[in-house]
Amino acid sequence: MSNSCCQKEIDVSALQGRQRRVLTFVLVINVATFAMMVAASIASGSSSLLSGALDNFGDALTYALSLAVVGAAAAAKARVALFKGLMILGAALAVAFQIGWRILHPEVPVFETMGIAAILNLGANLLCLWMLTPYRSSDVNMSSAWECSRNDVSEGFAVIAAAVAVGLFQSAWPDIVIAFALLVMFLRSAVRVLGQAWRQFYPPAPQH
Repeated sequence: MSNSCCQKEIDVSALQGRQRRVLTFVLVINVATFAMMVAASIASGSSSLLSGALDNFGDALTYALSLAVVGAAAAAKARVALFKGLMILGAALAVAFQIGWRILHPEVPVFETMGIAAILNLGANLLCLWMLTPYRSSDVNMSSAWECSRNDVSEGFAVIAAAVAVGLFQSAWPDIVIAFALLVMFLRSAVRVLGQAWRQFYPPAPQH
């Protein structure tokens, strides 16, 4: 029995060590892509790129919080998941403000800059998703981190589509439409993550 307990403790410690390493990698990647996306959004005038940059900033904070609570109690992880959900909701509100501004001030973005930044961002997000996928069901902490990464991949494909459409039609509207689609995605993800955190705080009563 003692050997079994010791082995279990070693296995849990090893798992937590792997989780910390993965979260550290994706945190660094998201900070780098945030800086790149902000510069590209300013250079191109793209709403969808700025939306992606805000999302990457929120994700960097999310991964930092996830890293801080690896190995913590379930209640602490639930509180962090709740904060993550609120961060995603905040990103959605920022996107909504940006969409409103772009509708009132429509300008055709520089699609070449959009495209290059979107491809680099997608590559980084795919790498993060690949690293997080083995841990997606570990606990609410890693699950919400994986949720953020999956959103980033969807966002990456969407911004590439926006860049192509802007180049083809020489119009700002594809960029605005994609930014609106990202807004819907952020809202759905916020509801999902907040729901997971809520169930951790108030688990359903057992069925008899």
